[in-house]
Amino acid sequence: MQKLTIDLDQNKKIFFASDFHLGAPNKEQSRSREKKIIRWLDAVEKDAAAILLVGDLFDFWFEYDHVVPKGFVRFLNKLAAFSDRGIPVYIFHGNHDMWMFDYLETEIGATIFSDPIELIVNDKFLFVGHGDGLGQGDYTFKALRKVFRNKIAQWLFKWIHPDIGVGLANKWSSRSRINNKIESQEIDKEKEWLFLYSQKLESDRHFDFYVFGHRHLPLALEINKTSTYINLGEWLNFNSFGVFDGKNFLIDYFESDAN
Repeated sequence: MQKLTIDLDQNKKIFFASDFHLGAPNKEQSRSREKKIIRWLDAVEKDAAAILLVGDLFDFWFEYDHVVPKGFVRFLNKLAAFSDRGIPVYIFHGNHDMWMFDYLETEIGATIFSDPIELIVNDKFLFVGHGDGLGQGDYTFKALRKVFRNKIAQWLFKWIHPDIGVGLANKWSSRSRINNKIESQEIDKEKEWLFLYSQKLESDRHFDFYVFGHRHLPLALEINKTSTYINLGEWLNFNSFGVFDGKNFLIDYFESDAN
């Protein structure tokens, strides 16, 4: 597991968000959401020591050798501005955008993680990842995930013309996402698989916080007195994000009455 260490100054914070699903469900709604995300980034910029974007930023993303999906220019420009100002941007693969390779690293200066990492902030330890493919169950998706992450399968997909490949992928993505549907926030811990996964990890190795996306639900569930499972929610309905000040991890909401 990769390790990332951030030394957090007293007046700075680390901001987390996931599941923007830019591109879904249509151009108009995606553009509105993109502008809202940029307003959020503007609002947190002065307090940010780092930004961690924990997967599914795009509803679909695939990097050909010389082509990337069009759009999202305002969002990518804002992330580049963060990097240029010396605010690190860390991006995690999600199940919708696991085909990010080196474009965002080269063009906007982001660091890309394809698997969960251990984040060390001062004296706190955080386990951070998108959450797809972890825990029990969902064996069909796990099998597909192996195919999608296979280098040969990726190479073969690159030979499909982008107009066809992106069109097919967008149809697939629209079938697999939770599209503009708010789930109940009444959670049974015994059925919340990322909570159970975190609980199992905690029995072997302590982390103060387990931070995931993927579930599309803003959650903060106590594992024990010193460890908490966090889910960052999504931006199709909740506009939820995480704030870590070096001691406390809070779920907050931007321009939303969902809280």
